[in-house]
Amino acid sequence: MAEKLVWGRAWHGRSYDLGRMTLPDLWRAYLTYPAINLYALFAVLSGGAALSLAKRWQDIALPILAVCLVYPFVWYGLHRYVLHGRWLYRMKWTAGLWKRIHFDHHQDPHLLEVLFGSPLNTIPTMLIITGPIGYAIGGWAGGTAAFATALVTTCVYEFFHCIQHLNYKPKSQFIQKLKRDHLLHHFHSEKINMGIVSFTPDYIFHSYVPTAKECPKSPTVFNLGYDVEEAKRYPWVMEITGTPPRDKPPSGLEREAAAAEAV
Repeated sequence: MAEKLVWGRAWHGRSYDLGRMTLPDLWRAYLTYPAINLYALFAVLSGGAALSLAKRWQDIALPILAVCLVYPFVWYGLHRYVLHGRWLYRMKWTAGLWKRIHFDHHQDPHLLEVLFGSPLNTIPTMLIITGPIGYAIGGWAGGTAAFATALVTTCVYEFFHCIQHLNYKPKSQFIQKLKRDHLLHHFHSEKINMGIVSFTPDYIFHSYVPTAKECPKSPTVFNLGYDVEEAKRYPWVMEITGTPPRDKPPSGLEREAAAAEAV
């Protein structure tokens, strides 16, 4: 991982294991990841459009504030009811989508390329949700400002998400807490701690659990309910994967699982 990464080729034919990476390794991989580059490009373009269209500072400032407030709740809703819903894998035409956007990440939480969302899914979602909010507040200037804010926020969320799975102990106690809370979601129960950077919705909707002792361990934390029996009924995800769904951490993650249980 210590070798120099060339922009544009760093991700070509490569797989990154966060459990074996250092923080500098992560920075290099993150800054050269095509989706992050694309988000940054669209954020600059959208931000520039907002500045050129705005007639008042409120046309930009208020949509930015609105998106910052709404984003954690939108993420919570999507995470809890879409990504962890069982309806996508039960339809052949959406099974591959569900596999890509979340199942693969829970099957192997250290695999960096499935931790990042696909721009084909994330960008339209951000535009559809935040664009109308911004437009309602500040017209086209507000809509473009809101979209730019969603893109930047997603970049921040993705980086913190990487840190939460990186073989690295943050110096900040706040980030340590974020990491600990998120690892409980992956190694103890998928029904708790849906947040990434903000767990406010978890507090509000009673899904926040600070320690493993306060919540029974879920038998479906790694397969999200898509076990071997379920795969027999709805085989499309397993057919794409080529192997039966895993119900325990992959080799190399046992230590992290034990650490989450000990919290």
